[in-house]
Amino acid sequence: MKIMVVGGGGREHAIIKKLKENKSITEIFALPGNGGIAADATCVAIGAKDIEKITAFAKENAIDFAVVAPDDPLVLGAVDALNEIGIPCFGPKANAAIIEGSKVFSKNLMKKYGIPTAQYEVFDKAEDALEYIKTAPIPTVIKADGLALGKGVIIATTREEAENAIHDIMEDKVFGESGSKVVIEEFLEGPEVSVLSFTDGNVVIPMISSMDHKRAHDNDEGLNTGGMGTVAPNPYYTKDIADECMETIFLPTIKAMKAEGREFRGCLYFGLMITKNGPKVIEYNCRFGDPETQVVLPLLKSDLFEIMKAVSEGTLADVPVEFYDDKSACCVIVASKGYPVKYQSGFELGLPKAESDTDIFVAGAKLDGDKLLSAGGRVLGVTAIADDLESAIARAYEHTAKVKFENGFYRHDIGARALKALKK
Repeated sequence: MKIMVVGGGGREHAIIKKLKENKSITEIFALPGNGGIAADATCVAIGAKDIEKITAFAKENAIDFAVVAPDDPLVLGAVDALNEIGIPCFGPKANAAIIEGSKVFSKNLMKKYGIPTAQYEVFDKAEDALEYIKTAPIPTVIKADGLALGKGVIIATTREEAENAIHDIMEDKVFGESGSKVVIEEFLEGPEVSVLSFTDGNVVIPMISSMDHKRAHDNDEGLNTGGMGTVAPNPYYTKDIADECMETIFLPTIKAMKAEGREFRGCLYFGLMITKNGPKVIEYNCRFGDPETQVVLPLLKSDLFEIMKAVSEGTLADVPVEFYDDKSACCVIVASKGYPVKYQSGFELGLPKAESDTDIFVAGAKLDGDKLLSAGGRVLGVTAIADDLESAIARAYEHTAKVKFENGFYRHDIGARALKALKK
């Protein structure tokens, strides 16, 4: 069986490594993949947003099943295009991927169906947004409507910061056309939790919860990034909160999307905040998170391909989905110095061999002969699994220290907040 995975980052590397556990899969193609993924799949130099070339490749190579992993191709309709030529896919169609593609859509959906989230206002003119900011509660959260590589959210702690954010997003278009509209919403407080879930539009099965670390530097300082590390499970996500989320957020969201004629099949990511008034949705993503995937999938006991196939066929209720709930995982991201602003690429990488309790997922690297060179901001993620979170964190850092990358840096406190919560 020939599988095609669209995407080329650490998340895709984690998906590919998990898919390889299924013995019926004979070949995996990654479009475009990267230099590290090349050790586990055949990389094809086709961009993840080039839907015409993706579909042509799938047809010419008789692909049996496709996994569309990143947000852009999902929102652009990659699954629709592949389905049209008879190729089954894991991932939502464009009309369902809008749940991430438009924050205005997702906020209005939650409001219509009573799904708990922050109060908000929507603006399509900068002058109206600036007028609103004059009296809005501070801090406030300003979000570009469309996709912005996970960076289109600004938490403004002063009115001046809020005004600057509106100028940047709506007038200077720092996030491109994503900033044609903005959502200005209430600032919520509490621990954040990421919950990825498998859903076929009827059944929703949450995966192990996780905690992301967005800031570039230790002690949650520096600029927001795509994520500098993750741990799983998230200690703030108790069984009682999980039950409440299923009842008030997860199932209502799936039902709401179906009621809107936008049945969601794929991985639906719930970004949650546990407030004093209960869990609320901060954001939805229409795909696996990165780097959450790098700690969640290694804890999956069941066959990923069988689950993905069931999701695409609408038969998820018939397939076992089990996780190692007696284990913990930690992923430390190694990035290029200067990320997320300006950084250099082309530095040689020396990677330690994976061991039974560790793995390395490559995000940004290219091959130069037999040398692996850095080629991105986030370059790789080192994941370790252990019987408890403290051991998983220690093991991840022990293995990270073996990475040879002279232009690399990483945070030294991934999981510290989680450990503190466990000791309360």
